[in-house]
Amino acid sequence: MAWQGSTRRSRLPKNWPLLRRKVLRRDNHVCQNRFSEGQLCGREATEVDHIEPGDNHSMANLRALCTWCHARKSGSEGGRAAARMRVRTERPKQTHPALED
Repeated sequence: MAWQGSTRRSRLPKNWPLLRRKVLRRDNHVCQNRFSEGQLCGREATEVDHIEPGDNHSMANLRALCTWCHARKSGSEGGRAAARMRVRTERPKQTHPALED
């Protein structure tokens, strides 16, 4: 489940259901994701996405997305966040055995 272990839902504003309906209506229930070629996805949108992740719930930062595009975007954001949390360690540089004296 997407919300399992997340604190995101508790950080949504109290009027989130109203904001969600407004965004879906504004975007005509059409996915607003643009692919790398610039083409609009155009599938039926059932989810609302924060363009810039965080707690900015303004209409300018919200858009309608289909389930597939939203899951893809959320997954990549989660992957980037996890990568930032990883501890980086450097291994000692080894010389090739044939070059050792």
